[in-house]
Amino acid sequence: MSARTILGVSALYHDSAAAVIRDGEIIAAAQEERFTRVKGDARIPHHAITYVLDAAGIQPGQLDRVVFMDKPLTKFTRLLTTYAGVAPRGLQSFMMAMPAWLKEKGWAPYHIEKFLRRLGHRGVDFQMTEHHQAHAASAFYPSPFEEAAIITCDGVGEWATTTVGVGEGNRMRLLFEQRFPHSIGMLYSAFTYYCGFKVNSGEYKLMGLAPYGEPVYADLIKEHFIDLREDGSFRLNMKYFGYLRGLTMTNDAFDKVLGGPRRSPETEITPREMDIARSIQAVTEDIMLNMARYARAVTGKKNLCLAGGVALNCVANGKIVRANIFDEVFIQPAAGDAGGSLGAALYSWYQTDKNPRVADGKNDVQKGSLLGPGFTNDEIQVFLDANDIPYERFEPEARDDKIAEVIANKGVVGLFQGRMEYGPRALCNRSILADARSTEMQSFLNLATKFRESFRPFAPVCLAEEAPKFFEEIHDSPYMLLVDQVKADRLTAGSAKQRGAKIYDWVNTPRSDVPAITHVDNSARIQTIDKGRNPRMHRILERFKDKTGIGLMVNTSFNVRSEPIVCTPEHAYVCFMRTGITHLVLEDFILSKDAQPDWDDDDWRSQFAAD
Repeated sequence: MSARTILGVSALYHDSAAAVIRDGEIIAAAQEERFTRVKGDARIPHHAITYVLDAAGIQPGQLDRVVFMDKPLTKFTRLLTTYAGVAPRGLQSFMMAMPAWLKEKGWAPYHIEKFLRRLGHRGVDFQMTEHHQAHAASAFYPSPFEEAAIITCDGVGEWATTTVGVGEGNRMRLLFEQRFPHSIGMLYSAFTYYCGFKVNSGEYKLMGLAPYGEPVYADLIKEHFIDLREDGSFRLNMKYFGYLRGLTMTNDAFDKVLGGPRRSPETEITPREMDIARSIQAVTEDIMLNMARYARAVTGKKNLCLAGGVALNCVANGKIVRANIFDEVFIQPAAGDAGGSLGAALYSWYQTDKNPRVADGKNDVQKGSLLGPGFTNDEIQVFLDANDIPYERFEPEARDDKIAEVIANKGVVGLFQGRMEYGPRALCNRSILADARSTEMQSFLNLATKFRESFRPFAPVCLAEEAPKFFEEIHDSPYMLLVDQVKADRLTAGSAKQRGAKIYDWVNTPRSDVPAITHVDNSARIQTIDKGRNPRMHRILERFKDKTGIGLMVNTSFNVRSEPIVCTPEHAYVCFMRTGITHLVLEDFILSKDAQPDWDDDDWRSQFAAD
């Protein structure tokens, strides 16, 4: 029997993506934003579809099925029902939303089929999954568990905003759902908006800001905005929110409860925003912990799988792990809507077609989430030589030793190797690496390299075997989705909170012997590396440990503010030249900033436009 190939697609809401599986094996997956350079690109993912089909070697006539994450008609019905329920208020919002639905969103399956026909794929079976079915499948089927409870949580799918389910073997079912407009994702986004950050991208900033504050508004949030139940279910008091009928997330009544209007974007962050961020983070953690306890009780399963945009809240994830509600927890690395493309394909293979599934109890089948494009040394050399870019080429072990030496001497390395990551986290194939021992490195990276707010923390990448030396409880976190405390014996006298200090002074106060990765509450978002998942990065960390005594570095995504993670050597070189990165590694080639010709940003931009 010939292999069966399934293409999964998520599109038109946020962070479009495509994924391909062959006989249940994950072959390739990528987000559209990485190719178009439009952050969170929600259009039909033409580039991502083309890439995953090419990566899987799928020729016309060899694609068996396409599965779309979402049921547009059901979602459209929800929109009409919502607008009808608040009419005549919301007319402006309705008039703005309808053209996109009538022209594109409601016709997503047709647009995908039309594009595939252009590629020569005709007569392909087309299916659709519900939004949260795809999220649940993306978490359970790649997990190492034969059986598990499943929680999905985001803004909204068709009607569901949160689900609790169970997976057993090759089957899964959803047991409970919370319905729109009652949504943790919408609640968190409302506070993201209120604190002056952009909805659907600034939630990371809100989470990073939270440790600077105290949860002084948490009781007000519970009293006015949300009725929280012990099983994790809840109801929002919609009189305080504007997203049902207006163009804003909150309204004047919301402002009144919190004592004033929202912060204007890009203005100074005050202790008030810090406390508000900490308060909604605390409430979110309470909801997630209650939901986890409910999932354990109702399913009886000892393992948990998480997906949906809220599952990227790594602080809440860490609380769930440390609470020991479950023996093991697996979080889909592409937990947001991008991961739904993979979930849709897997749901079709296992749930629809009832194919057998084998889980070994230890290892997930996500392949380190390194599922995007990769480039050979030959391809990279062609690019370098064609553009007269100076470089040195190293043998692999010498290359890794050189990287460790540069970082030990306070250099900043842009690391471009292997296949690109699928999901929002850079997992050391498209990463910026630096020395975590430096007291100035966090501020330098934020301001001179990432061009972003200097309060935002950086994550450590650590040898798995070294993690117990640095972190209190969490020593296995391959996908950078868990936060834990830095061990007390590594903290310094300046580690206490500095209430009243200006945020940009506070952030530069050393708190541990690895200050660049220690956040103001002495926490860190951890990535651990073992030889099996990323042997090259493991070797770099070993060489760094030989030179410095610690097997830990700063790891942040290879991009600047408001741009996606780099995908190609061209993207990496431009980011290198426009920032404070001192050395660029392109597979076995190392480029020093000092050796590069004068940089003409406009000239390179025009070349990209021509491409």
